[in-house]
Amino acid sequence: MSLVFLWTDILVWAVVVLVAFLARSSLKSIQNRKQFRQIFESPVAMASAVVLVFYFAIALLDSIHFKPAVDSANKTVVQQQVISVIDKLFEHLITQQERTYSAPFATHEYSRSLVYDEAGNVSQQYLPLKYGGQHLLTDSESPGLLKDVLNKTVFAVFIALLITLVLVALNSVYQLKSLAKHQHAHVALPWWSAYLTVFLILAFLSWAFYLSHYYHVLGTDKVGQDVFYQSIKSIRTGVLIGGLTTLVMLPLALLLGISAGYFKGWVDDVVQYLYTTLNSIPGVLLIAAAVLVMQVIIYNNPDWFSSTEERADIRLLFLIFILGMTSWTGLCRLLRAETLKISQIEYVSAAKAFGLGPFKIIKRHIMPNLLHLVLIAVVLDFSSMVLAEAVLSYVGIGVDPTMYSWGNMINQARLEMAREPMVWWSLLSAFLFMFVLVLAANLFSDRVQFVLDPRAQK
Repeated sequence: MSLVFLWTDILVWAVVVLVAFLARSSLKSIQNRKQFRQIFESPVAMASAVVLVFYFAIALLDSIHFKPAVDSANKTVVQQQVISVIDKLFEHLITQQERTYSAPFATHEYSRSLVYDEAGNVSQQYLPLKYGGQHLLTDSESPGLLKDVLNKTVFAVFIALLITLVLVALNSVYQLKSLAKHQHAHVALPWWSAYLTVFLILAFLSWAFYLSHYYHVLGTDKVGQDVFYQSIKSIRTGVLIGGLTTLVMLPLALLLGISAGYFKGWVDDVVQYLYTTLNSIPGVLLIAAAVLVMQVIIYNNPDWFSSTEERADIRLLFLIFILGMTSWTGLCRLLRAETLKISQIEYVSAAKAFGLGPFKIIKRHIMPNLLHLVLIAVVLDFSSMVLAEAVLSYVGIGVDPTMYSWGNMINQARLEMAREPMVWWSLLSAFLFMFVLVLAANLFSDRVQFVLDPRAQK
């Protein structure tokens, strides 16, 4: 096995390390720890955080790429195909590809095919699938479809319950040790909400993963690929665009917004001219032009990339930077207005009178009063960027068509919904996975805004 480091992999793991370091440093403050606990005192915020953790965990597992090694003629040979940990876990869904459409839990194809018998007669029949539900057709003693699914569902839910109980026990032991170490009273967090959410997510994942060895849980698409596998693989694309795009636009918004609000004068005029000009250009047209230019460069230089995955990864990285460079204006305008207000407060005027430099004033007095706005904007923009990817991929200017994403799934479902019989499961799967992620991010951002915004507290 040979590890492969794509550019987005390096970027996302660097962000994880940076966020962990910043979180550890900020939690040393008693006030920050108190606000952190206040966020999770809400059962809805606790459940939303658990959902986001599962999405981010799947995205991180899908960001560990490698080239597998196989034994050939008594020696180990490294393949050229680049796969991830998620691909290895769902290897059975990659190899067990059907011929065409099949509905969820179906044993036969979704549309009729022409069949010639020995006498040369032609008939239209629903051909059996090669893999999905074939254990029911080959085993004469096997139970019916409904009974078989129910039996396997009970087993999968039982496994999820065992895993949840183990996690509950480990967390209870940790809480008891923490309580013994810190004798002061503190508000109990709604762990029951986290436990219930963990059980529901594990029950669904274990159920879908276990039954995927026997059925296509969410059906197959036009070329026979499993829709459940496509939905899981699309999580990485959505999380990376939502998270990395927000972090790309954050430094630009902070630098220009605070500079315009504090220094005023010609600096303020230049910054206002920049974001006013950028806002006057339709965002979709600007993104489309940049993506098309990048696409022409990629096609004219195919020798730059050794695999299809690297080409798709470069396009994803470029799309992240384009979205980040075109979405900073709203936060910049907000930070400029808040900086203008804070710079007129008495303690800032006193710091200027004592001869404190502008950069020290920004660091000590202005930035701490803007952090709650930054955190709220980051969480809110995350969900908007996830939806933006779906819209851009739908109109054909998003990620590479070979990359799994909810936008590409919705784009393909556009024609599937118009055929007869209608294929509905691809659109429904992409919608549900994207809906859960965006809903969890919005609910969590509401709680963050309530805790960190002093005006919301009042």
